[in-house]
Amino acid sequence: MMQSRWLNSLLAIGLLFGASALTAQPADQSSPALVGDSNEDVYFRNVPGARKVAVIITGAAASDDIKARFRQWSMALHDLLSRDYGYSEETITLLIDDGEAFTSEGAEPNFRVDGSSRREDIESALTDLSEQVRPGDQVTVIMIGHGARSDTGVEEDAKFNIVGPDLTGREFARLLEPFNEQDLVVINTTSASYEFSAALSAPGRVILSATRSAAERYDPMFAAYLIDALDQRQGDRDKNGRVSVLEAYTYASQSVLGWYRDQGRLPTERAVLDDNGDAVFSLEPASGAGDGGLAEIAYIDVASTGQQKSSPEAQQLFAEMQDLERSVFLLRGQKANYLEAEYWDRLETLLVELARKTGRYNELP
Repeated sequence: MMQSRWLNSLLAIGLLFGASALTAQPADQSSPALVGDSNEDVYFRNVPGARKVAVIITGAAASDDIKARFRQWSMALHDLLSRDYGYSEETITLLIDDGEAFTSEGAEPNFRVDGSSRREDIESALTDLSEQVRPGDQVTVIMIGHGARSDTGVEEDAKFNIVGPDLTGREFARLLEPFNEQDLVVINTTSASYEFSAALSAPGRVILSATRSAAERYDPMFAAYLIDALDQRQGDRDKNGRVSVLEAYTYASQSVLGWYRDQGRLPTERAVLDDNGDAVFSLEPASGAGDGGLAEIAYIDVASTGQQKSSPEAQQLFAEMQDLERSVFLLRGQKANYLEAEYWDRLETLLVELARKTGRYNELP
C-alpha cells in the first residue's frame, strides 16, 4: 500500500517536471527532520563552495616494465580527473617515482608531475595541502605501486614502497591527521595493501584496498579497472551522470574477478572497502550494510562539472537539489530504522521537494 502511494508520487513528479527530476540523483544530505542521525549524516555534505582535490602517489617500481605501467595508470588518472571530473592542475598533485618530468621520445617534458614519491616530497605535499584546504573540502588520495606486509608483526608497520626508505601505514596515518575537517577518500591499489589501509581507518573516511590480506602480494589489476570505471563514467550504475566511490569500487572489483575468470585462474586479489571507521573491511559493501553508506554519497567528480547554470539563484538551487538527493540515499540506507509508513512518508517528502526544486532550476535561464 505504502509502496503504491510512493510510486504514484513518483509518477506525478515525472509528469510535472520530466525525467530529470528523478534522474538528477547524486548524494543525499540529511535534513534532521527527514533523516535520522547517523555516521553518514556528518560527512560528504554538499557544502556550497567546497573544493575537491586529489593526490596521486606512485611509488617505486620493481622493473622498467612495471614502472611504465604505473606511469601510464598515473597519467590516465590525472587526465581523467582534469578532463572529465572537474579537477584542474591546481587541484591535482602527482607525486611519481623519482619525480622526473619524464617524457616520450621527442616530446616536451611532462609538467603534470609535481614531485617524487620520496618521503620528504610526500610529507611536504600533504603538509602544504593541509594548509590550503578548508572544512568541508574533499581530499582523495590514490596510491599506485608495490606494498609489503609488516616485518615487525604489527599490522600498522605494513609498507608502501617508495623511492628511498619505505612509508609505513602508521606513518602515513600521521600524515593524514591534519585532514580531520575534510572528507577523506584513500584508494590504495598496491599489492599487500590491506594492513597498510587498515591503519588509515577512521570515522568519516572511505578507505579502499586492492587486497584483503597481507598474503595477496602479487601486483593487483585493480588500478586498471578503477580507471575503466571512471573512463566515460562506465562505473555509473544508477545512470545519474556521476560516479560515486562505491560505484567505482564495485565496477573495479567485479571487473578484476571477471578478468581472473576469463583467464581461467584463481584470483590472487580481492578488493575490500571500509567506511565506518572500524578497520573491518567488506568485500561487498552496500547502502544499509556495515560498510558502503559513506562510499555511496562520496562522489569523485566536482559537483559543478560542466552542467551548472551560472546565476546565484541557480547555483543555490543546484546545491539544494544535491542535498536532497543525498538525503534520499541516506534515508534508503536507514530504512530498517523506521516503521514502514514513516519511511515512505519521509521518502515522499524528499522526492516531492526535490522535484519542486528541479522544476524551478530547469525554468531558470
